[in-house]
Amino acid sequence: MFRDRDALPTGLKTGRDLWPAVHSERAALAADLAVLTDEQWATPSLCSGLSVREVLAHLTAAGSLSPVRWFAGVVRSRFDFDDQVARRLAEQLGDTPADTLARFRGVVTSTTAPPLPRIALLGEVVVHGEDIRRPLGIERDHPIEVLTRLAEFYTHSDLMFPGKTRVAGVRLVATDGPFTTGAGPLVSGTTLAIMMATAGRAVYCDELTGDGVATLRIPR
Repeated sequence: MFRDRDALPTGLKTGRDLWPAVHSERAALAADLAVLTDEQWATPSLCSGLSVREVLAHLTAAGSLSPVRWFAGVVRSRFDFDDQVARRLAEQLGDTPADTLARFRGVVTSTTAPPLPRIALLGEVVVHGEDIRRPLGIERDHPIEVLTRLAEFYTHSDLMFPGKTRVAGVRLVATDGPFTTGAGPLVSGTTLAIMMATAGRAVYCDELTGDGVATLRIPR
């Protein structure tokens, strides 16, 4: 699936090597959010209709659901996946922001997960972590190997969202790492901005340059 696989750091080439990266990203996010005020917790995230607190509860749900519980919830929601996500988010929200953060801290080192590839689970915490951090003005210096791995995954797959479709016909070149892929009009910028734009976060297109940027702005 990943055409540039051999260019990636050895430690992130296989699914079994990704849990430490997942745990590290969760721990960093929990630390970043430890000092938020109640007003900041209510800040709209980059996920339409969800506050930063609600997005964090969603990440807690992702670290709490075994495949059996996930499937049982899907059945209970009559295969309405949006309803399933909303139900699990509500379960993990808690009564206060402090409850929400405590629940998330409880899954920082969890290896429980829905039936998804581990690279997708890593992507969940990185992308949603940025959905939370960006509106709050918080920056994280993600390991470049993590961002490169995720950029490869998202630009070569439509599993989680139409990333492969979104970048079709453009050439992506990272300015801070080894990531490059595709052919066509150029899109260049940081690996984070490329990855987040591929994930449909149009605000990151403002950090990219090249004739292909307009293609990434098209909703898909």
